[in-house]
Amino acid sequence: QVTLVESGGGLVQAGGSLRLSCAVSGRTSSTYAMGWFRQAPGKARQFVTAISWGGAIIYYGDSVKGRFTISRDNAKNTVYLQMNTLKPEDTAVYYCAAARGNPAQQASLYSYWGQGTQVTVSS
Repeated sequence: QVTLVESGGGLVQAGGSLRLSCAVSGRTSSTYAMGWFRQAPGKARQFVTAISWGGAIIYYGDSVKGRFTISRDNAKNTVYLQMNTLKPEDTAVYYCAAARGNPAQQASLYSYWGQGTQVTVSS
């Protein structure tokens, strides 16, 4: 069993930055790929980014490329999402997720999910 806890969300003005963290606990000896997804009210959950256990493979959704950066510190069992140049359309609940094997863009391939953290970007 793996438990994920996100933190770092909040209210920020457009153009600003936030860094989200995802603390991983439980069976951390396993090599999990990690992903970030987001869901805005009335919309489907959207892939944001994902990273392999070793960090060599990273994917980004088209809407965040060049603005968001995913990273991980396996010694601290933590995954980060640095979000720069935030836009009002980035407003959503952000979830981190863990998947066995390679990183993926499909939410269905992730076995464990955090409770989410709200990010609100004002115009």
